[in-house]
Amino acid sequence: MDIDEILDSVSLIHEDPKAILKSYTKEVNFPKGHLLLHAQKCEKSIYFIKKGIVRAYSNTAENEVTFWFGKEGDAVISMKSYIANQPGYENIELLENSCFYEMNNTELQKLYNEHIEIANWGRKFAENELLKTEERLISRQFRTASERYDELLKNHPHLVQRVQLSHIASYLGITQVSLSRIRAAKN
Repeated sequence: MDIDEILDSVSLIHEDPKAILKSYTKEVNFPKGHLLLHAQKCEKSIYFIKKGIVRAYSNTAENEVTFWFGKEGDAVISMKSYIANQPGYENIELLENSCFYEMNNTELQKLYNEHIEIANWGRKFAENELLKTEERLISRQFRTASERYDELLKNHPHLVQRVQLSHIASYLGITQVSLSRIRAAKN
């Protein structure tokens, strides 16, 4: 997915401010398994996925809990670092060799102060990320594992082919055995 499509999917802005925003963006590549963001670290960049799949997870005493998957066009961000300049709680792992558009948080905040249209784009960006987080929270709290799996298949069918089942089970909050039962019941 190219940078123009990604920026426009957040909010449409005129060409001049978009060109400024793009001039502060660089393309970076990392291999499968790379940790793009680290828990307990204040992250200095945000990323948009050009190509690849990532997962966000946190460690518990017993295991890793996957709580989000990102795909082409999605933002990869530690909201706590972005908003409060504080260490985040999530690790972001690449599940495929991936390519990103990277933006530096400090430079982006400076652009927000200098260009109202870019600031409005940033506001829409933060609002969109908040809505996605709210949807995940509501799904996790009020839907059964089977309903969450159906929702995953409906909204992100490609993930089942590209992501390990252990990560999908963790995302759904169930064991791999339970996921196998749900999948068998659907076939």
